[in-house]
Amino acid sequence: MGREDSHYRPEGVDGRRSAGSGSGGATGRVSVPGTSPAHRPGPPVGSAPVGRANPGQYGHPGPPEHGRPQEYGRPAAREYGRPQEYGRATPREYGHADPRQHGHPDPRDHGPGPVAPVSWPGYDAPGAIPVSPPVPPVGAAPLPPPPPPRRRPVRLVAVLASVLIVALAAVGLAVVRPGPLAGWLGGEDSRTAAARTPEPPPPAVLAAADGNAPLPTPEGVRAALEPLVRAAALGDRVNVSVADVTTGQALYGSGQDAPTVPASVTKLATGVAVLAARGPAYRIPTRAVAGAAPGEVVLVGGGDPTLAVDKNGFYPGAARLDDLAAQVRKALGGTAPTTVTVDSSLFTGPVYGPGWDSDIPTGGFGAAITALMTDGARRDPAEARRTEEAMNHAAERVPQPDLTAGRQFAKLLGLSGAAAEVKRGTAPADSGASTAGTPAPGTELGKVESLPMVRLVDIMISDSDNVIAEAMARQVALAKGKPGSFAGGAAATDQVLGELGLPADEISLADGSGLSRTNRISPSLLTDLITLAGNGSHPDLAAIFGGLPVGGWSGTLDERYQASVTKAGAGVVRAKTGTLSGVNAIAGLVTTADGRLLTFAVLTDRTPDTLDETRQALDRITSALAGCGCR
Repeated sequence: MGREDSHYRPEGVDGRRSAGSGSGGATGRVSVPGTSPAHRPGPPVGSAPVGRANPGQYGHPGPPEHGRPQEYGRPAAREYGRPQEYGRATPREYGHADPRQHGHPDPRDHGPGPVAPVSWPGYDAPGAIPVSPPVPPVGAAPLPPPPPPRRRPVRLVAVLASVLIVALAAVGLAVVRPGPLAGWLGGEDSRTAAARTPEPPPPAVLAAADGNAPLPTPEGVRAALEPLVRAAALGDRVNVSVADVTTGQALYGSGQDAPTVPASVTKLATGVAVLAARGPAYRIPTRAVAGAAPGEVVLVGGGDPTLAVDKNGFYPGAARLDDLAAQVRKALGGTAPTTVTVDSSLFTGPVYGPGWDSDIPTGGFGAAITALMTDGARRDPAEARRTEEAMNHAAERVPQPDLTAGRQFAKLLGLSGAAAEVKRGTAPADSGASTAGTPAPGTELGKVESLPMVRLVDIMISDSDNVIAEAMARQVALAKGKPGSFAGGAAATDQVLGELGLPADEISLADGSGLSRTNRISPSLLTDLITLAGNGSHPDLAAIFGGLPVGGWSGTLDERYQASVTKAGAGVVRAKTGTLSGVNAIAGLVTTADGRLLTFAVLTDRTPDTLDETRQALDRITSALAGCGCR
């Protein structure tokens, strides 16, 4: 997200619909690949069954044999205060005060670490967009006693230490992520200098689309939504698109082709682009190489925003500088490090985005975007967890993340005083001319790698992490041979979406996070994008759904869908939110009462200063889709 206290009113937006964007009807769209029956693939030959992981694929070891349920069926009853029924779970009804009222920022649009419901996913993410339970190994130990509820870090480990399976059962689509996720996220022993994290999961496993559920009619959807779209709390510019995921058929449109300020919904486009450009398994390297002078170590940033200093990093399971320092000391042998140079030249151009509010650099919602940083540029990761979770306030960021990381690395190498001061420079090319006991300039002394791209996208989506989003946009740029800059990321994202067959003329970006007020995306592009990711034609793109918050349950939606008028969407709506003052948006997936999976996008950029009322008005729209068959 951006912020909710900037009192933004977009300028130069006249509210007129673009050509072809009628009200209430479903207009023709660019054909989304894979949406016709002829293009909908069945499961790949030899793929794992839907809902079941295949740990043996791609050389993956089996799941870790600790902390698993004893049997293959549903896990033990939850003990977290949320009643449970078969196939559904009741969202929280704590009734506690919401500190975000009166214009306070919502930290869950940019908070720490990936989010998932507490306990086992299959029964915490209820409704027709279920998350299947993990598949434990035979003879696994009983599930340990649950920890006391707290915010994301515990949720992260409790859920993702096993197998994460995101099933879009309404169309028969499953994103299966088998493999030792505990090794990605977990203990200190898995992050040694000698051992890297386990291999990433195989690509998504798809099953044939389920076309049995009745398809809503455009007339039925219009009757359900038209009165809600006119709610005063949404302001005078409300642009909406609703489509069927299985067929791609447009079911409702009101200003659906109009460029609209998307806020953090931008991250859906960034996530799809980086998954297409880099692939779900790609890891971002951070390297150390020998400098030109004896004992000089050059720390080379590869653009990993989650890099940690040590085991106390902000992002669980991230690559660590202390591991890299251990590798460097071993590689240098008897040569003592004397100085550290930082090479963050992979990213170019301004470090703050065009269209960002002036207080973003110091307000904690963004940071200077450099190719080398630790903990998302947070000054104090431990304090950041407390402020972002408990105090609902964004954490302070350092002004020069690359130099801060260099000083942290120098300290880990044992340098102090003047020797611990670092400078910027570029790594020398590997000359191969080593002398006795001294590595040649440019010789790689060590390397650590980030979590797989699929996990970084999960964190970006679930917590609306702006810094990760900007780093992901630059990865798209680098993959496409463009500069690692705001402009390069925006141009590369447009290019990738066009290559996927999406209407790239309906998106105009200045950044990858949505903090920029100059971004424009049409609702229909978002529903086309979600349909493309969910229809099975591009299996790697289905990874975008793993981080989507669940209504009334997780992420930025965990305290929404609690009112009686919106409870139909609890556990059924799965969506990305976007919020700037005067801008509110939501886009994602919902299952109708008849079991049909739909995609929706509702973008508003002239809302009054009534955040709670605006959010409830948006939630009423998506809940109406969940509660009706619309036929």
